[in-house]
Amino acid sequence: MILLSRRSLLAIAAVVDVAIHARPMPVAAKLLAARHNLPPRHLETVLQQLVRAGILKGVRGPRGGYELAKERRRITAGEIVRAAMATAGEESLPPVPESPLVDKVVGPAVKEAGEAFLARLDAVTVEDLCRRAEDRSVFGGPPASVDFTI
Repeated sequence: MILLSRRSLLAIAAVVDVAIHARPMPVAAKLLAARHNLPPRHLETVLQQLVRAGILKGVRGPRGGYELAKERRRITAGEIVRAAMATAGEESLPPVPESPLVDKVVGPAVKEAGEAFLARLDAVTVEDLCRRAEDRSVFGGPPASVDFTI
């Protein structure tokens, strides 16, 4: 069972993909979407949120796209999930029940579990995920040697 939303999974996958493919040129959203079999419009909102969170950097122009805003060893999966969750609207969700059971028992237990889950994701860096992808030849081909420039 996967506890992350599709949006959060997509955000992590997008950042790892950018980390692997952004050298020597930024990764175009269209190519990124094609690699993950997604419509570019759907992916663009996630990418823009990651830019606003300081995880990715958007590069304009005909050879533009996205690249990491900082070193991949300094970006955690937890940070990416928090950025993705910040845009997930709850307008379409039913209201949270108002009851002493939810307020005093269920809510605090779920909050504690969620914090533990995010803490574990904070221990996983994009560098770790890139190494796993390269070890498993996810994209086939040689691993990227450089991930960040100043």
